[in-house]
Amino acid sequence: MNTKLIGRWGEAAAAEFLRKKGYKIVASGYRTRLGEIDLIAENRKTLAFVEVKTRKNDFVQEGRDAVGYTKQSKLIATASMYLAGHETKKTVRFDVIEVYAPEGTDTVEPTINHIEDAFTADR
Repeated sequence: MNTKLIGRWGEAAAAEFLRKKGYKIVASGYRTRLGEIDLIAENRKTLAFVEVKTRKNDFVQEGRDAVGYTKQSKLIATASMYLAGHETKKTVRFDVIEVYAPEGTDTVEPTINHIEDAFTADR
């Protein structure tokens, strides 16, 4: 399975999932020299920096477990750069969305698990 292809597919599935929950996607694939944030989404009260992890299954490692200290540090630094150029009065949080697609990109209905406030910047 091509990991870049399945990753982009999972990010698109996660974005659609968030839209259905009432979020607006304000950026996808936001990159800086410090890292990348898969999705930046907002609703009335919250600006969420979202890391998407797509897997065929959770037998080896759940998606959330792949967002360890090093990845969190990169996400926090990248989010800080975003916020430096985009002021907000919304509550800021870091979410993880796990997308489980047993058939890869051929999966018709992936299982999606949205973990809100998965970690904080002040760990």
